[in-house]
Amino acid sequence: MEFFHEPKIDWMKIKWYFISLSIALAVIGIISMVVKRGLAYGIDFRGGTVVSVNFTETPKIDSIRQELDRLGLHDETIQPIEDTQGLGARQSHAVLISLDLKTITSSNTLDAGRQAIDNALSGLYGKGPEGKTDFNNASPQIVADHLLAADPLGIETKGLDTATKTYHDLADAVVDFRNAPAQGGLINNFDSLRQVTGVTPPVISALSKDFYLASYAVTNTKVVGPKVGSDLRRQALYVVLAGLGAMLIYIWFRFELIYGVAAVVATFHDVIITLGFFSLLNKEISLTVIAALLTLVGYSMNDTIVVFDRIRENVHATKRVEFSKLVDHSINQTLSRTILTSGLTFLAVLSLYLFGGEVIHGFAFALVVGVIIGTYSSIFIASPIVVYFYERSSTGKMASKVKAA
Repeated sequence: MEFFHEPKIDWMKIKWYFISLSIALAVIGIISMVVKRGLAYGIDFRGGTVVSVNFTETPKIDSIRQELDRLGLHDETIQPIEDTQGLGARQSHAVLISLDLKTITSSNTLDAGRQAIDNALSGLYGKGPEGKTDFNNASPQIVADHLLAADPLGIETKGLDTATKTYHDLADAVVDFRNAPAQGGLINNFDSLRQVTGVTPPVISALSKDFYLASYAVTNTKVVGPKVGSDLRRQALYVVLAGLGAMLIYIWFRFELIYGVAAVVATFHDVIITLGFFSLLNKEISLTVIAALLTLVGYSMNDTIVVFDRIRENVHATKRVEFSKLVDHSINQTLSRTILTSGLTFLAVLSLYLFGGEVIHGFAFALVVGVIIGTYSSIFIASPIVVYFYERSSTGKMASKVKAA
């Protein structure tokens, strides 16, 4: 399938427009990173606590932030979670609350971050009646203990072991029902538990007596320690550099050193500009973003190798042709392939960005930017570097002959 048949575009003639654009984007991104004193790292890298919270109604984000500040929990990040799973109001009322490690260093354990957030939400939304426990944030063990003490099924006469197992199974069932996607970790009325097998009116009565229903529920907690975050930052840098180094060695062996240098410079250019967009838009760098950058390195390198391979073929097949014209011809020959593969890849990652949800949002954004930057860098960054070295060789020929396949 071809979008163009033998196009006659003089790519090397217009290369400086795109090189200037690349320089501008890179400089703006680097300035942004310098002004902001680095990139915005996610909890994976900086250490701290991330808590996912669902609410029965639209959360009061400003009020939550004020309550956290009042408790001395500054520098928090509160992000609404979009409804990307068709869960309606439940999902649209969810937020992510992040606390930096430095915010909770006074505690003996990092898990205190979750407790601090829970205290703030309790203070804002109320702690419920005296002597009652919050059912929406209770663990199966807590529910089982209350049921065992109340014995609404009247099975203590069958033995403690039997009663313990029965109420633990029942507690697991009602908590699983509460945590199902349709409920989002919240129930508004104890009567809704009638749908759970084994829940009888006496069980509902016992739960109503010992528990109350808060208007929020902590659905997930992620805690990262300081050493883990530091190690992950260092390893992420090593992995990206190792990827670039491996690509350089491969292309050096497959083609020639100048081709490897050109490909690595183009790929490094892609990574820098992508990180610049993350800095400009205040997006966090997480482990999934690092995975996207590594994917970008491989994708961009593959696109560049396709162009280089065609250049090599034409060098052997075409004689007495100006090298820049030969490069233009090679790019034109691969243009349909580039548009087809890059276009379809872009549509796929754009769909992930728009509909994939909060978890892979950073990953998809890195690929959306990377596919665009990586495609044109193969044409306007890598290829001009090869042409530059060729045209400045002392003999007017390639400084090193291209190896045969």
